[in-house]
Amino acid sequence: MAKVIAVFGAGTGLGLSVARRFGREGFRVALVARRKERLDALVARLADEGVEAAAFPADLSDPARVPALVDAIRDHFGRIDVAEYGPIGADQAFTPATRLDAATLERISRVLLLTPVEVFRAVLPEMTERGDGALLMTTGYSAVQGVPHLSGPGPVMSAARNYVYSLNGELAGTGIYAGTLTIAALITGSESAEAATTDEFEMPDTGVEFPVVHPDELAGHYWDMYTRRDRVEQAHPVELTP
Repeated sequence: MAKVIAVFGAGTGLGLSVARRFGREGFRVALVARRKERLDALVARLADEGVEAAAFPADLSDPARVPALVDAIRDHFGRIDVAEYGPIGADQAFTPATRLDAATLERISRVLLLTPVEVFRAVLPEMTERGDGALLMTTGYSAVQGVPHLSGPGPVMSAARNYVYSLNGELAGTGIYAGTLTIAALITGSESAEAATTDEFEMPDTGVEFPVVHPDELAGHYWDMYTRRDRVEQAHPVELTP
């Protein structure tokens, strides 16, 4: 039976490129995101490229729904071999640390910390039984280094990054790999990149310049991480230090 990757937070940027990259290697693909219409369009695009995919509309801000969601994917495909979690979109807006409040952190935490913990927890038993699998998570530059005016997701992703590091160590020798891809760039084709072109978008003056990267390059990092399993974290475009 062909392996399956579940892409949580699938969109037109990194999610689609990850699906394509793993699909080229024979993986079947489960696409998870909120909007059914966009997912159906991605499924059709992948089908045209010879990749078997299926859509699973879901609100990833509700961690309580994760067990049923994972069961639905498993019922459809029969297994889950890789879980890639990266729903970082334009709706997770940055905020200055001086204006950050508990309500904002609580909202962001559901998508960027609580739900991925539940996703990985839900897929681990079958991976443990097989002695093979991978847990992949996307984080941003602010998870590693605090940036003025770009708080909010950063503190939460920092906790998620810490969690993946712990997972990686605990799963050593089990055949299951956990790793995080930390991106300090604007991804072309993504919702965030689309938002940056609108008149309403205004990037704060942070003193940090972020380059642009094609999502295929990032998907290549993920494939390399999955196959080599020789590091916990891959940074793009440069090595990042906390």
